[in-house]
Amino acid sequence: MTVRARRVYEAPDAADGRRVLVDRLWPRGLAKAAAHIDEWLKAIAPSNELRVWYGHDPAKFEEFRRRYGDELRDPDRAAALAHLRELAAAGPVTLLTATRDLEHSEAADLAERLRQG
Repeated sequence: MTVRARRVYEAPDAADGRRVLVDRLWPRGLAKAAAHIDEWLKAIAPSNELRVWYGHDPAKFEEFRRRYGDELRDPDRAAALAHLRELAAAGPVTLLTATRDLEHSEAADLAERLRQG
């Protein structure tokens, strides 16, 4: 299973496979025609409350991952996660985010969860 996370602003790569945006908000300054996104899966994004609490502070990342894991048990998010698992089982998937700190993003967390099964 090939799942990776990338910034949505990076040029598409031949190895990307299916490109899925996992942010709740559309990336600033990016035209939809130029995004090269196969699917926008808003339902998988962290809640607004969690996103605001986290504020992309790397010191809070482990607690963010725990809280996000709890949110992924919500029926809508669980269905979206199951959908990502199906996509990943069918071929390469790249999870896209606008976050500058890719290593501490929900896309990186999701990619790791999907790779672990």
